[in-house]
Amino acid sequence: MPSSPSSASGQTGRPIGMAGVIGTGSMGRGIAQVLAEAGVVVRLADANPGAAEAARGFIADMLARKIAKGQCDEAHRVATLDRLVIVRAEPEAFAGVDLVVEAIVEALDVKRRLFSGLEPAVGPDCILASNTSSLSVTAIAAGCAVPERVAGFHFFNPVPVMKIVEVVAGARTAPWVTAALTALAGRTGHRAANVADSPGFLVNHAGRGFGVEALRILQDGVARPVDIDRIMRDAAGFRMGPFELFDLVGLDVSQPVMESIYNQFFQEPRFRPSPIGRNRMESGLLGRKTGAGFYVYENGRARIEPDPEPDPRAGAAVDAPIWVGPAADPRWRGEVQTLVAQAGLQVDAGARPQPSSIALLLPLGQDCTGAALAHDVDPRRAMALDPMFGVGRRLTLMTSPATDPALAEGMAVRLSTGDVAVTRIRDSVGFVAQRITAQIINVGCEIAQMRIAAPCDIDPAVEMGLGYPTGPLALGDRLGPLHVLTVLEGLFGATGDPRYRPSPWLSRRARLGLSLTHDEA
Repeated sequence: MPSSPSSASGQTGRPIGMAGVIGTGSMGRGIAQVLAEAGVVVRLADANPGAAEAARGFIADMLARKIAKGQCDEAHRVATLDRLVIVRAEPEAFAGVDLVVEAIVEALDVKRRLFSGLEPAVGPDCILASNTSSLSVTAIAAGCAVPERVAGFHFFNPVPVMKIVEVVAGARTAPWVTAALTALAGRTGHRAANVADSPGFLVNHAGRGFGVEALRILQDGVARPVDIDRIMRDAAGFRMGPFELFDLVGLDVSQPVMESIYNQFFQEPRFRPSPIGRNRMESGLLGRKTGAGFYVYENGRARIEPDPEPDPRAGAAVDAPIWVGPAADPRWRGEVQTLVAQAGLQVDAGARPQPSSIALLLPLGQDCTGAALAHDVDPRRAMALDPMFGVGRRLTLMTSPATDPALAEGMAVRLSTGDVAVTRIRDSVGFVAQRITAQIINVGCEIAQMRIAAPCDIDPAVEMGLGYPTGPLALGDRLGPLHVLTVLEGLFGATGDPRYRPSPWLSRRARLGLSLTHDEA
């Protein structure tokens, strides 16, 4: 058996000076660029004639753009290009390298054949790394004589911009291998997240809470895609709504990933896809690339209806004092009472609403129906406002089947003042933003619970890899672990669906008053 660097040369995680990159598509050429810019000599190969040369030319153009932006100079460009050496796509061309990274087709048998062919040609200390985003590193390594030298080295596209890389240890990967790849990632300016081999690794696994739950909310008939997107952007602070993201990526990409991870986890309920995604994919409603998805596109831009203009006549229906119900956080009630007063409405500040008052409830992990019954208020004169995300740019107003439609429309009009918009939704335990963020946080907690990644790696990887405003554990701390737990327990209790069962990581830390980033010794 080939010896590790520690036994062969007295070094652990030996610095990598020469690498091979096989496959020169968008991922391969990006990996080659960042390695070469970090001072690594890169042997670049592709089975398609002329592809490696084209990739080197593309990298030259990218470096020229960096010069134009003042991000590097001509000397850096020349030195980087000198380190990119085009070689034949044959195992012998990689003799003597310290590392080979494959970025070829996502097919297990093809990757196995590539690595098994490379093993006799490269040195005993050469690391074989896969840029796979969806295949098991352990399964890839199983085709090798020395699986200990095989690891995942999963970058994100575009590689020079996305400064995160998952270093994935298969079941038999040697520690010196992940140590060497982690050190190399640092040299390229990327943050290395050390991850155990698991479906979706860290980032794609963590992304299951966002879109999957949004589709479930749509399936439940709670709100339209445009409303869900607006709530997640304007209230919860995400840069893009889930349906905007589906259209950008394309359902032909997103739906198979959702189904694959669900099945790789042996039908874990948390990841259960909605039939809506499969139906729309099969109908060709893929998103921007087909001109229609959850939105219709004209000249590449989504045609989105504006928020409805408030009708002052509808506001006249709200002609009674507003009683704001109790909240899990007392500050929420005060904020909403202030909002009501600023809207020119009279506040009923009593412990119980007057018979003529309208009840504006602030439930957490409860629907409007349940909150109205719990507070013993007239359900016809009750509606609910999501308090969890403050009273900023967008409010979510929820009604029960019994709510007087005229009162609901009037309340939406009266609260739509200045820069504040109101989105109305149907009855739902957890509104929209509560449901989606609780699932994001719960999935992140379960990644920590399963030891797929350390808490210190989870948040940065998700922020950088998915573009979320904050990682799932930090988001849970900001919203309050007990509040998140309340939402999940409410959903689980109301639906009986195990997709909402709280992670033990979340449950224990919430009850103990600990941060969700708190690890055990």
